[in-house]
Amino acid sequence: MPGKAKPETWTSERCFISEILNDPAYAEVSIARCRVEPGVTTQNHSLSVHEVYVIEEGSGLMMLGDETPFAVRAGSHVAIPKHTAQCIRNTGPGDLMFLCVCTPRFLRECYTSLE
Repeated sequence: MPGKAKPETWTSERCFISEILNDPAYAEVSIARCRVEPGVTTQNHSLSVHEVYVIEEGSGLMMLGDETPFAVRAGSHVAIPKHTAQCIRNTGPGDLMFLCVCTPRFLRECYTSLE
């Protein structure tokens, strides 16, 4: 039976998240959709898994480790190595929407707040 995305929920990361795929049967990957409202910067954090952001809508400013912050927009993707500080700011007038693809799959204990 096909899976179904869970309803969107507000998180302490200052964004809304809807899990699309996060199942022990697929331990090698998880996929979630993230929505960041205009003017909001997500919580600075790191994960103990690799992550890729695939920007679907909007525009933002990505902060990644010691790199100079850089612009992202629909069609951009960002590879985030595990244990790398990260956050993203919505710089556009509408919602910033992106997929978060984690390998292996995301578990709550993978998350570390850096604030």
